[in-house]
Amino acid sequence: MTQQDTFFILAPVLEDRADELMSLLERMTLKPGLADPDNGLVPFGRFDRLHVARFFLVEANTWRDIEVYGQEPRPYPLHLAFLGDVDGDRQSFLKELAQECPDGLNEIFSHCEGAGSGSLLRWMERHNVEEAANYVNTRGRTVRQVHEEATLATVLRGKLANIVKTQGSADPFKLHRQLAEFVNHEKANGSLHLTAPERPGLLRRITNAMELISVPLILLLISPLVLLALPFFLIWLRMLERSDPEILPRPDDKRITDLGRYEDHDVTNPFSAFGDVKPGLFRRVVTTVALYLLNYSARHIFGRGYLTRVQTIHFARWVFVDGKRRVMFCSNYDGALESYMDDFVNKVAWGLNLVFSNGVGYPSTRFLIKRGAEQEAKFKRYLRNRQLPTQVWYKAYPGLTARDLARHGEIRKGLEKRPNGAKALRNWLSKI
Repeated sequence: MTQQDTFFILAPVLEDRADELMSLLERMTLKPGLADPDNGLVPFGRFDRLHVARFFLVEANTWRDIEVYGQEPRPYPLHLAFLGDVDGDRQSFLKELAQECPDGLNEIFSHCEGAGSGSLLRWMERHNVEEAANYVNTRGRTVRQVHEEATLATVLRGKLANIVKTQGSADPFKLHRQLAEFVNHEKANGSLHLTAPERPGLLRRITNAMELISVPLILLLISPLVLLALPFFLIWLRMLERSDPEILPRPDDKRITDLGRYEDHDVTNPFSAFGDVKPGLFRRVVTTVALYLLNYSARHIFGRGYLTRVQTIHFARWVFVDGKRRVMFCSNYDGALESYMDDFVNKVAWGLNLVFSNGVGYPSTRFLIKRGAEQEAKFKRYLRNRQLPTQVWYKAYPGLTARDLARHGEIRKGLEKRPNGAKALRNWLSKI
């Protein structure tokens, strides 16, 4: 099975170069934020392993909020972020990037500190930031597979319509046989391609199995200590929760309008947000552990089309920056932002609280997982205040939602292995 990997290049922008950089990024787009896949700087469409990518400016809009804790606020210099999700390993993809579009990348990164001298590849690797947690909707599903299965679904839809028109739909077994024969013929003459998924090797299966059992085993071994420490943890937590201030001003209308310029150009949208972690060792440890467990769950439990009950996310990641004083969250989701936030609030508010409640200004929680995001209006204000516009965003398969990709996969699976029984066959045919 082909694994997905990520890259996240983060570098400070040179003083007085932000406007020039913004103009350069705008040259890469068809609409505000929507990348031209054939743009002259980084032609994303040339890279057949790249699922999604984005360039955006990282600006700490809420960095002064930390003052409510009696701490001196720490400005965060304007940074440029370049990130993406790829099939295969990050190192080989960055090497491919550096070979295919060195002039465009050098022109972009010339606005950042330390760029322009030495190897472009080494500079990108030096500025790559490892994520604390990463989510992939369906691990192992490649860009090639997405395109091939989308083509298969389109071809089958037309063929099925013609068969039903001339022969009717009374016999689902006959329909399946005719569709299978048609696909085999198209594959034989080269009109249709269905690349066989890569099977994971023995070493990878062993590694994944060891990772899967390691966390439950460790938790089991330390459970006596955890039970002893739990009352003290809960007391300390509640003391902090009672004193943590909410900082939830109404987002500025002009800023909301500006953010809206970069949204809803496709059925999928990018989301980028940036904020401070609440001060103190306790919150930093809780955030670190929460993201570690989230990363483990995303790898071994929620990697087959859903994150808990949410099925609209393609890719997401959480990244610590500035010595774990701040966290960045980036996702690619289907639908409008309002429905995206509603999805989380209604289905997995406790999961949001587990991580985001450690952020400065978050709506008040109880025992880490209660309230918080359940206070819908407050939660939405919190996110909007920390949201950043995504100046350049690319997706390799525009117009397709995560549910579309899952449906296409089910169509292929049912074609290659006939569903058992007339009812199951009719259900499969309804997906075409």
